[in-house]
Amino acid sequence: MNQLVTFLLTFLFSLSINSDSIIQPDQSTSGPGSNNYVHAEIQSYDFNDSSKGYWMYVPKSMNDEPINIIVFMHGYGAMNPMIYGGWIKHLVKQNNIVVFPRYQHGILTSSPKIFAQNASVAINNAKEELNNLGINANWDNLSFAGHSYGGVIISDLAANYSTYQIPKPKAVMLCSPGTGPFKGGRLESYEKLEADIHLLVMVSDNDYVVGDKFGYLVFNSAQNVINKNFIRQYQDNHGTPHIGAHHNQCYSIDLELDSGYRNITTRRALRISKIDVVDYNGYWKLFDALRDCALEDSNCIYAYGDTEEQRSLGNWSDGTAIHKLEISLP
Repeated sequence: MNQLVTFLLTFLFSLSINSDSIIQPDQSTSGPGSNNYVHAEIQSYDFNDSSKGYWMYVPKSMNDEPINIIVFMHGYGAMNPMIYGGWIKHLVKQNNIVVFPRYQHGILTSSPKIFAQNASVAINNAKEELNNLGINANWDNLSFAGHSYGGVIISDLAANYSTYQIPKPKAVMLCSPGTGPFKGGRLESYEKLEADIHLLVMVSDNDYVVGDKFGYLVFNSAQNVINKNFIRQYQDNHGTPHIGAHHNQCYSIDLELDSGYRNITTRRALRISKIDVVDYNGYWKLFDALRDCALEDSNCIYAYGDTEEQRSLGNWSDGTAIHKLEISLP
């Protein structure tokens, strides 16, 4: 009996050692999601003075060439840009401008019914401010990314851009989109999304905050959109650190973008956020490729079609494939 116990303990201990020695791949040096950056530093502008306020991030060194715009919409209560700071820096270092609307004053002090309107004011104010700064912003190549409630807001803005009097986006990525109990920002249908908008909806398999219901609503009701995929990401415990699949998987804390604002959401983000393979081989790769495909007709195999390039998150250090993304086609 003692020998059996000793054997089991030894076996479990060896499994632990093996798991600890199996690690995730590093960020790639080329291709979508990589660290092949044009710029080394970014410049921040803070116009965060109200629920219609915003932050803006631009490359620190720019020439007179037109530079593309990305509107990044945070989740409910996540109005501190540091929560998505790693992703924002990634986008700006690639030679993009990121506008980060605040759209709410606090968790309980703004109505979801006016979130999209607040965000549209911030976008237009950012457009004016870039002009005042003499920055050659290319609003014809506008892209949207939104997490959680931010995904709900950008779905509305993209479907009704003319009503909100903002530029039309060419690429839209929804990350774990949904409203929870605060459904004031939802539309009944997103059939007004136009055919030439490029759309990705990405959800996490263990999202117990909003689930995938809203993501499917957008994906299924946007019947005119030609280029669209629905993506599901899974947990993988093969190595260390483990790969999660929770609602806030796209958090990427960077304290250099800390606005100083604290609430329950920022405190949770500080506790759970990490930048890992799901970021650079998942969200970052997919959004980079989506934009490349929409704006330049390149890297489409990384964004669409249930290809190996799209599904793969890379391999653990022992060669085992990380649990691949699951793709649903139109």
